[in-house]
Amino acid sequence: MDNTNSVSTLIDCTTSKIQQLQKAFAELESHRAVTLNLKWKELEEHFHGLEKSLKRRFHELESQEKEFESRTVEAQKLLEKRQAAVVAKEQASLETLQEKRDAAIYVITTAREKQRKVSTEESSVVTDDGQGGPPSVEEKPPDVMVSESNFEEMKSAENGSIEVMSYPQLVKLCEQMDSEGLHKFISDNRKNLASIREEIPLALRAAANPALFVLESLEDFYRLEGPNMDGKKDSNLLGVRRTCIMLMECLSILLTNPDLVSASDVITEEVKDLAEAIAEEWKPKLDALDMDASNGNSLEAHAFLQLLATFGIASGFDEEELFRLIPMVSRRRQTADLCRSLGLTERMPGVIEVLVSSGRQIDAVNLAFAFELTEQFSPVPLLKSYLKEARKASLVKPGNASPTAQNEVNDRELAALKAVLKSIEEHKLEDQYPVDPLQKRVLQLEKAKADKKRVAEAAKPQPKRPRANGVGYGPRVTNVVADKTFYPRVAENRYPQYMYDRQFVYPGPADNHCPSLLGSGTYNMSPAHGNYFATGYQYQPAYLH
Repeated sequence: MDNTNSVSTLIDCTTSKIQQLQKAFAELESHRAVTLNLKWKELEEHFHGLEKSLKRRFHELESQEKEFESRTVEAQKLLEKRQAAVVAKEQASLETLQEKRDAAIYVITTAREKQRKVSTEESSVVTDDGQGGPPSVEEKPPDVMVSESNFEEMKSAENGSIEVMSYPQLVKLCEQMDSEGLHKFISDNRKNLASIREEIPLALRAAANPALFVLESLEDFYRLEGPNMDGKKDSNLLGVRRTCIMLMECLSILLTNPDLVSASDVITEEVKDLAEAIAEEWKPKLDALDMDASNGNSLEAHAFLQLLATFGIASGFDEEELFRLIPMVSRRRQTADLCRSLGLTERMPGVIEVLVSSGRQIDAVNLAFAFELTEQFSPVPLLKSYLKEARKASLVKPGNASPTAQNEVNDRELAALKAVLKSIEEHKLEDQYPVDPLQKRVLQLEKAKADKKRVAEAAKPQPKRPRANGVGYGPRVTNVVADKTFYPRVAENRYPQYMYDRQFVYPGPADNHCPSLLGSGTYNMSPAHGNYFATGYQYQPAYLH
């Protein structure tokens, strides 16, 4: 636009320029010495012709510019209309898709509700008739399996029955207060323990007295332990004890949900008295527990503390005694919640100090994070201290340099490295404690362990094999030259095979021989040729160095 204005201004100035030129020309004529043939009229006509031509061209350009601008405006309007049409189509498509999605969700929800009602009616019919057992897990459709996300959605039905979709057997066992049957059911379905654990809190509501039912399930915690049986090593006893602990935890979950039950209605004074009696019976058995021997994973101490926490009877026991038991369960995942339930939060710094002094810095780090004590107990120095002590304990004593001892210390160091790496990963300490050197050391130890295992397997004596004709074994040659050094057979393909036409060789299976480096041929010997087999069996001589 600026260029157009400048061109228009210059064209307007043409007349004044012509007038100036006329004055100059007249002045030139007054000073001429020779008459000029060129007349002013001719010059004036020439310049006026140029002016008209420029104006005409300028107006043409102006009209073209205006036409271009009008076309641009029309194209912009057309583009906006098309864009608005596309947006409208997209919105209509989204609305249609949403309607279809809502319709599909409604159909699925309706079908699931119908299936749920049918399953509930079938379960109630079987229970009322008393014929046969309830449907097994395999008979239930996969879309009615209960998960943790919909735990809050399970409610009691109008007739008062409890709705447990995956394992209705749990409801039946709880209704009958059959603690022995419940133990057996959990033991038989231990592979599905995670899903069973989710449903037990709700199933306990079917019991006439959930707290008393759980206490009755604790009867075999010590009963199965005979005088000559190591309870820690007996798998059946360990399973019973873990189940007892899980049932007490499930009761705690039920009690912490006020929408399901009232804790005061379930944990009555009578129940508390019975729980205290059981705790007093268990307490003397804990005196024999050793903190170092339990390694922070004592089921006995855990069950005792869980009993006090679940039934709210910790106030009747010495806090120092409870403090002593905490390090015995420091490796259990429930330790932090147990300590909070028992009111031992203020004592946790002391517990952590005990763990550090006893060389269990990993457990100390876990509790420091659980109770936000990382400023008082910095995790990285604790992990480094743990690794340093593990490496120091891994040093082989001068008088005990056997391969077995070396393997044991290497295994201890490897376990310590993996424990430290796991703790770093769980608590996101990679920025404070680089893991690359630790991972390299782990790879080094694992490689050394694998190499030693291969060597040990190769050094094992190979069993004899019958002759190819199936009659007896080949003769063992004993005339070995004394000035040769012989080594036991090693792993396949580790050393080349050298074939000698001599008699001081060891007969053995051909499939255990190593491949020939020099490509020596196989010799077919006659039956009367010395001690060789009649079948032309290939012998492997001892390795000579």
